[in-house]
Amino acid sequence: MSHRRGPRRASQWRDTHAGGEEGNRGQWRSRGRAQPRVVDDHEKQRRQQNETVPEGACQTMCPARELRDRERQNRLHRFEMLPGTEGDRLPRGDPSRAVKEYSRPAAGKDSTNPSDLRPPEVLLRTVCYLIDSIASSPDLHLWTEIYSFVFDRLRGVKQDMIIQRVSGSKCVAILERTVRFLIYASYRLCGEPLRLYDPCINNTHLQENLSWLVNCYATKAGPHPNQEEFQALGLLYNLGSARATQHILELPEKLRSSPAVSLALSINRAFLERNPVCLLRLAKRLTLLQTCALHRHLVACRRDLLLIYSHGFSSRNCRFPLGRLAQLLDLDTSLAVQICLAHGQEVDQDNQVVFSKATFAEPEQEKLHCKLYHNTEAKNNQDISVGNIIHGCA
Repeated sequence: MSHRRGPRRASQWRDTHAGGEEGNRGQWRSRGRAQPRVVDDHEKQRRQQNETVPEGACQTMCPARELRDRERQNRLHRFEMLPGTEGDRLPRGDPSRAVKEYSRPAAGKDSTNPSDLRPPEVLLRTVCYLIDSIASSPDLHLWTEIYSFVFDRLRGVKQDMIIQRVSGSKCVAILERTVRFLIYASYRLCGEPLRLYDPCINNTHLQENLSWLVNCYATKAGPHPNQEEFQALGLLYNLGSARATQHILELPEKLRSSPAVSLALSINRAFLERNPVCLLRLAKRLTLLQTCALHRHLVACRRDLLLIYSHGFSSRNCRFPLGRLAQLLDLDTSLAVQICLAHGQEVDQDNQVVFSKATFAEPEQEKLHCKLYHNTEAKNNQDISVGNIIHGCA
């Protein structure tokens, strides 16, 4: 008489064969290949010590070899040409003005040659030259061309820093000036054609440099006298970001309660609460560079203000003074009229705004570009030089 066994549960099968078949299978696998060697902590430390970090030996802003190559290939920028040779078939480079280009890493190319790398002190001197002699020069009129040149050369500086693993006070000084330049450029070149200025690329590099700088503040021993400024700039630029807000809230109490960071937190809170009146009132207390960091959020803020007022004062017999609205928007009267009309709100002959929620409309992009509303900040800060802004003297 045969007895059929009932089906065994999968868990029973795994329990029964875990130490048998699976163990044999593991032994069979181990016979066919060598077991990985266990690396202890001492060996890891010894390997790390054996890794050599290249140290730059180039004492000029542009390595001599690169300068010769770019002369021969006619790849010199006009800012780097020796005066008097600009009209030649192959202009000569001025060693005191030429700056190392950014070059993409390529297979087979040695990017760690000490003669092509600039040490930290030369890198800082290069950045100061780009700011003082190029970015803030009164003789160079096209700022889009200035931006293109300085942006590329700053990428070259960053590349040298990464290869040499530069850290310390000089690294912080370079990153601070780079972040200020990119924030100022995002304001000054806002609205330029994409072929001349790409805000997405500028934003990517700004976020990378800002993240590196904040990490330096957190990991490197101080003092860092400008930390308050850049913690506030980071929050204003990334207004409404949960990550940026959390980072600020986790700062030490002394830094979090400093004037610049406290003001940035108040503006961020007003933004999250959709309180544009409070936000624009607080924004009047910002410095020029802080305004440059905030400016990309102001179009949406002013739009929210008009939307709220178009509902709150929507009545046939209700009129709102145009001058008062211009103060709330922090705009000239003419621009306040323009933004009202763009959103479908009427302005009568007596300079009274006739709000109507029924006629509120989203304007066309070109009619509401934030570059149209830059004049207020420019008038208030027309005596501040670009050099002072980027060096942090403004």
